[in-house]
Amino acid sequence: MTTTLITTPTFGRFSDEPWRVLERAGAAAVRPYDDRALPGAELLELAAGADALIVGLDGITAEAMDAGPKLKVIAKHGVGVDNIDLDAARERGIRVVYAPGSNSRAVAELTFGLILSATRKIGRAHTEVLDGGWPKPFGRELAGSTLGIIGFGRIGRLLAGYGRAFGMDVVAYDPYLAPEAFAEHGARGVDLDTCVTGSDVLSLHLPAEPRAAPLLDRARLESMRAGSCLVNAARGGLVDEAALADLLHSGHLGAAALDAFAVEPLGESPLRTAPNLVLTSHIGACSREANRTMGVMVAEDVVRVLAGREPRHEAT
Repeated sequence: MTTTLITTPTFGRFSDEPWRVLERAGAAAVRPYDDRALPGAELLELAAGADALIVGLDGITAEAMDAGPKLKVIAKHGVGVDNIDLDAARERGIRVVYAPGSNSRAVAELTFGLILSATRKIGRAHTEVLDGGWPKPFGRELAGSTLGIIGFGRIGRLLAGYGRAFGMDVVAYDPYLAPEAFAEHGARGVDLDTCVTGSDVLSLHLPAEPRAAPLLDRARLESMRAGSCLVNAARGGLVDEAALADLLHSGHLGAAALDAFAVEPLGESPLRTAPNLVLTSHIGACSREANRTMGVMVAEDVVRVLAGREPRHEAT
């Protein structure tokens, strides 16, 4: 019998199948909290008896790994593994697995919803109607405008299809793709600055490098088209949030929508008073379908590693 410590409250929330995968393999699952993430101090304490960790956005450091001398595998219940110290895991012989592609459609669909909400001012109309008003905010149609996508993996490619269905011209930047990869998915490959300056709607789908400066710093945000819209459903560290708030106040940017922030939950931030801004609470992956797929993928790989077999989805 082995022990799998689960630190995230969303594991197996909408399906019993991820739990059954662990149960059938004798990997006893322990989740201290169903409604919140496991606090760091308790993680350090409980890791001592764990053979495996299934984590969410928790920071899994070398210290956390050293607190679990039996650890064989850490599974990210999600796609990005930037919250896990991969070098430290390799040094200790701990495998790190994740669930690539499990939430791609969920994130792409939310992203397009954010685009529509921001450009048509849906959130503002909703709030004012609830307050007794009857506003007529004017927005812009998407047909004939340019959708710029930074990061053209699974999510970016799905988003490109949604944009084309709405009559948008699609340009994309991804430093890791060959030029023909863009055309195969209905986009025109461009360099980063052309993508930023040439888009009416700019959407981010890259991971953030730990401790790196924002990809969209003040200078790049200022270079965006006047009246354009920025959407970030990737990582908060990609955007200079203070500069974004300033440019929304000045009117240089027409709208923005964010599902990811440099600090989460959002605390005191200049974004709170910025106009023409839609904020959601990092819910891109929060579809029932993605939750089931993600849970099953990581549970199956945990079971493989604990049984001495190779995982299917290892982070490198």
